[in-house]
Amino acid sequence: MSGRFAKGASDNPAGRPRKQTPPQPSAFDIIIDRTLTVTQNGRTREITVDEALQQKTYQDAIGGSRMAQREVMKMIAKREAARVKKHPPKVSYKVLVEQDCDSANAALVVLDIARATEVSGAPRLKLETWAIQAALNRRKRAGFTTNELDEARRNALDANAVRWPKAVAE
Repeated sequence: MSGRFAKGASDNPAGRPRKQTPPQPSAFDIIIDRTLTVTQNGRTREITVDEALQQKTYQDAIGGSRMAQREVMKMIAKREAARVKKHPPKVSYKVLVEQDCDSANAALVVLDIARATEVSGAPRLKLETWAIQAALNRRKRAGFTTNELDEARRNALDANAVRWPKAVAE
């Protein structure tokens, strides 16, 4: 065998790729790039057809055309999206406390879901108002029994600040 591959076989079965031809500009692309000479406020200047169409759309929108107003809103949204893409908002994260929790109770305290308090001289966790309210809102359809609501009230840091639902029949 004289070569690396058998006769008629190669490492490139698809062959050499065909030469890519550059895409031809459409009639719209040709027209939109042309310039017009306009007179504004007594001064003559050249603007592109695209700019002229935008100015006409703005004038129509100000004149009350609903279609032009929608187009202007689309233009604004498109420019805003491009601006955000070019200059993304600066988001910073701060880690205030870094702890390794070895129990669920410690994790609740670190996440500000519960707070350690003393009840009758004994340490006890009480749930934050926002956490109880979020849990109540998630289970609205299922409802709560009187016992469940009483238990939640006993474990609330501030039971008076919670919007309690009505209990369902047990």
